[in-house]
Amino acid sequence: MKKIFLSLFILSSVMLFSQASVCGQFHRKFCTVETKRGGNGGWLYNAQSKSGLFNQGSTSKIRCVIYKGMDYRINVCCETAIGDKLNYKIFDARTSELLYDNSTAQNEPLFEFQSTASRQLIIEVSVPNGATSQDKHKPMEAACVGLLIEHKVTDRQGFSQYE
Repeated sequence: MKKIFLSLFILSSVMLFSQASVCGQFHRKFCTVETKRGGNGGWLYNAQSKSGLFNQGSTSKIRCVIYKGMDYRINVCCETAIGDKLNYKIFDARTSELLYDNSTAQNEPLFEFQSTASRQLIIEVSVPNGATSQDKHKPMEAACVGLLIEHKVTDRQGFSQYE
């Protein structure tokens, strides 16, 4: 009996590990933004970035902390097997106020903003149902989606004081 439970435990652990690693670091490989002259423009990888396996028509939310005096860049990308247009919205976690909706910007995957206050955000990513725009065939039911969050210190503007 112990061998059966041990076998089931090992099997379930392997299945969970394999599902978690399916998309692993997808956001680091496929959501990167090319900048002029090969530099990264001072953008740094934010550890709140995530990748996951999404089904068509599914929605997922992630909580993110942003800090005053920082610029942020959010980039959402996916495998073309589920289409090329992802929807995402950014909400204030405390008030639930909608701060940004990429569907009002032709589903643009990239969004840059400056934070004037430290606060928590909720980023909601949705994968629509439907065919890919490339081949008009029914896409796969599930594919990897990446959410890359980058940050940098806001550049000083105007006259600055010497300390």
